[in-house]
Amino acid sequence: MRFYEFESRRIVERAGIPVTKYGFCKTADEARRSATEIGGPTVIKSQVLTGGRMKAGGVKFADTPDQAAEYADEILQLEIAGHLPVGVLVDPKAEVEQEYYAAVLWDGRAKRPMLLFSDMGGIDIEAVAEEHPDHVGRAHISNLHPIFDFEAKQAVARCGMTGSELGRASRILAALAHLQRDYDMTLAEINPVARLTDGSFVALDAHMEMEDEAVGRHRKFLESIGVDLAEPREMYQPSEFERNVKAIDAADHRGVIQGKDHGFHGNLGLVIGAGGGSLTLTDAVRSQGGKPANYAEIGGNPSVAKSCGLAKQVLQKEGVDKIAVMMSIVSNTRVDIVARGVIKACLELGKDPGETIAIFRIPGAWEDEGYKILDHYGVEYCDRSVSMWEAAGRAVAKVQGGAA
Repeated sequence: MRFYEFESRRIVERAGIPVTKYGFCKTADEARRSATEIGGPTVIKSQVLTGGRMKAGGVKFADTPDQAAEYADEILQLEIAGHLPVGVLVDPKAEVEQEYYAAVLWDGRAKRPMLLFSDMGGIDIEAVAEEHPDHVGRAHISNLHPIFDFEAKQAVARCGMTGSELGRASRILAALAHLQRDYDMTLAEINPVARLTDGSFVALDAHMEMEDEAVGRHRKFLESIGVDLAEPREMYQPSEFERNVKAIDAADHRGVIQGKDHGFHGNLGLVIGAGGGSLTLTDAVRSQGGKPANYAEIGGNPSVAKSCGLAKQVLQKEGVDKIAVMMSIVSNTRVDIVARGVIKACLELGKDPGETIAIFRIPGAWEDEGYKILDHYGVEYCDRSVSMWEAAGRAVAKVQGGAA
């Protein structure tokens, strides 16, 4: 789960990390009042779950409360990467002497949290790591043992910081490490941590991402900082195909189906699944010159209605000529039920199953009954003696032959 900046600010504030006096506002009038309370110049930031706010015009600097209201009104109507803001954050324009970068993230390769710190904050950390590696300090910490302050201090010291600045920065990184563990964050990032002209250190921005599976465990905490748990937090808007497949799956508890079509623009629809079979079969289709129209999952002994629903959605995608119905070796999915479902989808759409289903390869229960149904409608099928690679190749050949 990804958080808006204003939510991330609240999270780091709860962890004891200093922040500037800010306000989250949903209207221009609220922005004016917040800017008045802050006093002095302010920064108005769009609250969207995407990057590129500055370039898109979603960050503006205001000198007066009236100007803050004017900019807030503009930003609240500004769409950035397909997202309209849920509000604006009104922040004082801080007097910054230096900016730093601090983060704790999950290192999948090491399977441990990693501390990151740089004395070159406010810019892309990947670029800093590549161009100025001596300005980035790293350290891994344990998943199980207590987090010690000296571990954060070692990471900060590796980028050359010393003296009182080392101590202040280390305390922020250590607090971030505790936050990351306590709230199951996959990423806890502050960019920048700023050293102000008075010598204090504050978080000027924050980016938090929590394990989706941990959201329920932290429900009370999230509600206490104003997180709307009913709000979808996808990084992209699901397509009509994806929404429809999800609705079909939710309407029937029997079996599981899902479908994705972002990035797919082919003519061969896929109704595939079973224990990694979807990835294997999608790759097999592409490797043999085929153009998948979607990525799908079907399994867990779905009902006829569910099988039919997925197949209909795939067949109704623009440009789809045929579908391939394939799985790896399965034990509980009834072949006859899936066969009835995909044939029902073809018939309801006025299509000939024998011409529309390029290949049917589902080894499993009730095979003989399923093959009788497929035989009746002239659908080509094969059992587990035919590899997934070969079945995918047959489907590709049929589509390419039909196109020719």
